[in-house]
Amino acid sequence: MDLLLSHGYFLDEDPHERAVMKPYPPLGILYLSGYLKSKGFAVEVFDSTFSRREDFVARVAATRPPVVGLYCTLMTRKSALGLIAECRRLGSRVIVGGPEPVNYAEEYLARGADVVVAGEGELTLEALLPALAERGPHRLHDVGGIVFRDEDGQIVKTEARKTVENLDTLPFPDRGAIDLPTYVKVWRDHHGRGSVSLITARGCPFRCNWCSHSVYGYSHRRRSVTNVADEIDLIMETYRPEQVWYADDVFTIHKKWFFAYAEELKRRGRRIPFETISREDRLDEDIVRTLAEMGCYRLWVGAESGSQKILDRMERKTDAERMRGQIELLKRHGIETGTFIMLGYDGETVEDLEATVDHLRSSLPDLVLTTVAYPIKGTLYHQKVSERVVSLRPWEEGSDRDLTVKGRYSRRFYQFATRWMVNEVALERARRSSAPPAEKVQAVARSFLSAQVGRIGMALTSDEVEAGAGSPTGDGSLRSLAEVGTERLRQAALRIVGNTP
Repeated sequence: MDLLLSHGYFLDEDPHERAVMKPYPPLGILYLSGYLKSKGFAVEVFDSTFSRREDFVARVAATRPPVVGLYCTLMTRKSALGLIAECRRLGSRVIVGGPEPVNYAEEYLARGADVVVAGEGELTLEALLPALAERGPHRLHDVGGIVFRDEDGQIVKTEARKTVENLDTLPFPDRGAIDLPTYVKVWRDHHGRGSVSLITARGCPFRCNWCSHSVYGYSHRRRSVTNVADEIDLIMETYRPEQVWYADDVFTIHKKWFFAYAEELKRRGRRIPFETISREDRLDEDIVRTLAEMGCYRLWVGAESGSQKILDRMERKTDAERMRGQIELLKRHGIETGTFIMLGYDGETVEDLEATVDHLRSSLPDLVLTTVAYPIKGTLYHQKVSERVVSLRPWEEGSDRDLTVKGRYSRRFYQFATRWMVNEVALERARRSSAPPAEKVQAVARSFLSAQVGRIGMALTSDEVEAGAGSPTGDGSLRSLAEVGTERLRQAALRIVGNTP
């Protein structure tokens, strides 16, 4: 064996995902496996998703791979660091790649990684593996696209490597290297239909300044229509899922390609239910109608905020008012709408939050996912607020999700704001529902009272600002009052609706 690939994500250690149960396999390392095998390398994949940590250690101990390659994200940092230590203990060299390590190359090298891959991995690993075998981990100066320590212990970042220009030259992801039928079965058991993921392109040319571009930069490269359709045929014939997930950053980014792809699927008699992601400025009547005809049952659109001021600060290049129209357009064509909302972006005020709530109440998307902005290292947003960035946890124990910005509203304020926002949407949905009167009254009362808890909590914590790892700064008496106020509202809701709000 030349290389063992893994990714360090263990479903059993993720209570949130265990509740959702919508796992997808790691396409990144499956692409690497397929490509390297096509070049004659002996590659194995340890898919950790349904395994345990001790299973990985046992595999490395039994096979003694000379090199282990770990795909790392900000969510798997702590896990990956533990796997790196085990690999080193068992005598394997370690290469790390993915969106996280390039931003923290020095930290990963200090904790046992031999090489950090910066950017796309196929061509880099093709050159790196023989060089590593011949010269060891400290004389890799001629290998582009990596970070390592030289013989003097100095960190060396080599010249950036060009990306794969023609994605059709890459083999399909090596799904046969893992137990993909288990993924399909988990989806089918928990959601009534199996699902398989694929991508039709790499990279995103948009410059939203909070979004990480650490792997593909701002490039955008598309596979050909026939290449993607051939993969769809293979997926459907091999695994027979009831739906697919197009995991592109913006599925409808290229209008001409999109219509040609829809025609190719139609020609092949393929109408497969799917969900995917797009942007409001990449939707129109023809595109949405075609999405529906292709089988799209859910489209996720990143609204991020209902405040145009905040969207402009994010450099989203989208229009809040037009977003509301696009959600209505999707609904008219029978496509369920999901949207992402980011709270806490730099400069956000209560008025901006109110604009977002108004946006959600008027457009009423079917699903809303919220997050509080965190500055990912390497992004323009992180650069913008770098002097105010503080971590809530030690680096090796947390992730960039634990980065906050000194001076903005406190974490507790945004907990209340999220509660207010979510329940205002639920309230509007309850008001518009055709449920029986008694059921409708109960839903309205529950959502109204819970929304008020959030709004009062916001008012009572509005003086609190982020200060770092400790408690947010602010008047302690207001914090006590907030706790009393929320408990009184909770008790009032219990009396009115007979349930916890």
